[in-house]
Amino acid sequence: MTAIQVRKLHPEIGAAVTGIDMRAPMDKATFQAVHQAWMDHLVLIFPGQDISDEDHVAFTRHFGEPEIFHQTIIKSRAVREIFRVSNVDDDGNLMPPSHPTVQQVSLAQLWHTDSSYRTEPCMGSLLHGVEISRTGGETQFINMYRVYEDLPETLKTQVENRRALHEFENLHRLRALKPMTEAERAVVPPIWHPMVRRHPVTGRKSLFISPIYNVQVEGMEEPAARQLIEDLAEFAEQDRYLYRHKWEPHDVVMWDNRCTMHAVTPHDPTERRVMHRTTIVDNAPVLAA
Repeated sequence: MTAIQVRKLHPEIGAAVTGIDMRAPMDKATFQAVHQAWMDHLVLIFPGQDISDEDHVAFTRHFGEPEIFHQTIIKSRAVREIFRVSNVDDDGNLMPPSHPTVQQVSLAQLWHTDSSYRTEPCMGSLLHGVEISRTGGETQFINMYRVYEDLPETLKTQVENRRALHEFENLHRLRALKPMTEAERAVVPPIWHPMVRRHPVTGRKSLFISPIYNVQVEGMEEPAARQLIEDLAEFAEQDRYLYRHKWEPHDVVMWDNRCTMHAVTPHDPTERRVMHRTTIVDNAPVLAA
């Protein structure tokens, strides 16, 4: 067994994990130790992992099947399981802020959970800092267990036994992007998910919103629904629930999308930022609390 060390980075969320090499095979005992740290801390940082995309995908497979993104605009040409969060194209060229890909990637500055728009949203994600930004570009993570537990009653009563609509096409409205094709819509139709979910491993309840995709709340008019999502997000982004990761080259950050929400801070768009992500497919619908 590889001896790993886990160091807490924030009272509520985030830990650094050392003593593991993502390029090497991982035995069962090491996997169990990493998985337990993931469940305990929600977000894990693996520093100094100078891995290839193939290594990245292979490590991801220990936890589940990598998702294949439904759009070619962001998916890597070389390794299809890689989702490119980047302002640099596959040929290494810096793209201008007006480029459709950069416009879509910039929406990661809004709070969200990955793939919440799927019938079975993803389990987790792993992001590799290939070329990092020094002018911003920090990734912020929120512990949504604690947010739910601390919600004021005025908000908690509005989310109990309610569902929110998650719609991928809302991205296109937010940035006036090219409309989705019918084929793309068929792959990711709008889906209703419970606003309070239970984690299938820990059994804990968490608030489940994804403001970048949420456009409706069950039983509410659209203006009231949008206001509720804004109020929930504003409550969630308090420092006591939030870990902000300042990237170093070849950090790999792994987070649990079933109990967190995240967003990136703005950075100079003329500075190269190349981040490669894998997304772990889940095999079950959201479990209502």
